[in-house]
Amino acid sequence: MSSDVEVVDVLGPMLKSIEKSTGLLPKNQAGLIHSLDHEYFKRVEAVEFAVKYDDGKNPLGLLKADVVIIGVSRTSKTPLSMYLAHKQIKVANVPLVPELAPPEELFKVPPYKIIGLLIDPFKLNEIRSERLKTMGLSDTATYADMKRIDDELAYAKGIMRRLHCQIINVSNRAIEETAGIIMEYVRKNKERHHEN
Repeated sequence: MSSDVEVVDVLGPMLKSIEKSTGLLPKNQAGLIHSLDHEYFKRVEAVEFAVKYDDGKNPLGLLKADVVIIGVSRTSKTPLSMYLAHKQIKVANVPLVPELAPPEELFKVPPYKIIGLLIDPFKLNEIRSERLKTMGLSDTATYADMKRIDDELAYAKGIMRRLHCQIINVSNRAIEETAGIIMEYVRKNKERHHEN
């Protein structure tokens, strides 16, 4: 069957040029760049895990996590969890709120798997005030009150001391920087505790 459609090979000459320059032959296999490998599925599994066990939703996940992140509200627990999940680390996170006792499962997690996040109270006040404004609420709400923030941070420090966990001050750190510290900590502990 013939047609009058003109065919123009736009990639052929470019591929020939690359082949000539590099000495490498094309694989001639579509979709290689987007192949679904083992690493991809581990990443998806870690992201699903982080979503399922975000914000203390299901305490049973704490015992299955590679890392458990704890801290007061607005210390970047969720963004850190998602960032680490994209690095194939299964993360659960738990908010520390004075009015709510932490789940008992948290105290069963080995201390080397727990990361406590702390922040400068003035920085936290600034972040929370801005959050309230974006929600259309008064920035004078209890959530951003300095006394409340000091109480929350004191409570969080007490829990972290009881857990004997690693503590990171996130006051002036980008999420990527904090994640890097956590990933290095996880790597060292996997070696020390002979985990896969």
